[in-house]
Amino acid sequence: MMSAVNDTKLNSAVFLLTAIPGQEDIHLWISIPFCLMYVISIVGNSVILFIIKTDPSLHEPMYIFLSMLGVTDLGLSIATIPTILGILWSNSREISFNACLAQLFFIHSLSFIESSVLLSMAFDRFVAIRDPLRYASILTPPRIAKIGLVFVLRGVALIFPLPFLLKRFQYCRANVLSHSYCLHQDVMKMACSDITVNSIYGLFIIISTVGLDSLLILLSYVMILKTVLSIASHVERVRALNTCVSHLCAVLLFYTPMIGLSVIHRFGKDSSPLTQIFLGYIYLLVPPLMNPIVYSVNSRHLRARIIRVFVK
Repeated sequence: MMSAVNDTKLNSAVFLLTAIPGQEDIHLWISIPFCLMYVISIVGNSVILFIIKTDPSLHEPMYIFLSMLGVTDLGLSIATIPTILGILWSNSREISFNACLAQLFFIHSLSFIESSVLLSMAFDRFVAIRDPLRYASILTPPRIAKIGLVFVLRGVALIFPLPFLLKRFQYCRANVLSHSYCLHQDVMKMACSDITVNSIYGLFIIISTVGLDSLLILLSYVMILKTVLSIASHVERVRALNTCVSHLCAVLLFYTPMIGLSVIHRFGKDSSPLTQIFLGYIYLLVPPLMNPIVYSVNSRHLRARIIRVFVK
């Protein structure tokens, strides 16, 4: 079954994906929670997108950004879950070189777009709290569309060179990847060439996207906190902070496993493979699962619209 890639170049290289080592006998049982996560992610994000699109009262900046987050989460789920379920259901571990490049392109570009969306949502909360009277006039739909377009172009442009950088290599090492899907930092380790350029460029795009975005989000919340503390009424302060709870949860769910996985891949050579695998699952599967749940629970307006749809 092992498809060796010794002295194999480019498109003829075949990689083997990894599920959970040592648990092959119970893969079918393990697939049940993954299936549930996949279904809940797809249905949850689709319902939120449908509600926001069909309800004019939700055509506000916060919900438009939430719809962007939902689209990105749907893309991440569709890009990753099929290969995971393929391994768990039929032990289909092989993935061709080109398919692997396509998957890592979509995973990384969508991840960086989601990071940008989370940044824009932090700015949205800052404007809503700092200048509520001008909130709708500052974040107009055309302006939001331009912000979204810039973030999409940034994510795609930064990831676009990665497949070409990986195609330069000859792959002559063990072809077993660490995850059930392809990541740049995982694939480049399979090369028997000098990967310095890939490593430096990968670190650069992480710092210039996730690093910069997380720093700006932190700065936004410092300014939000400063604004909230200047509000005289205790009730108004609590109400203002409550509007940030969902976004803070989304930020923590996304950045914590993503940064942890990136650090382990680059510097944690002695880390347990299971740690990498579980962090990888959390990084790509938990945010699309939890974001619609968190926002539905914490947003009274959105929750009321969802209940109204299903009660009918």
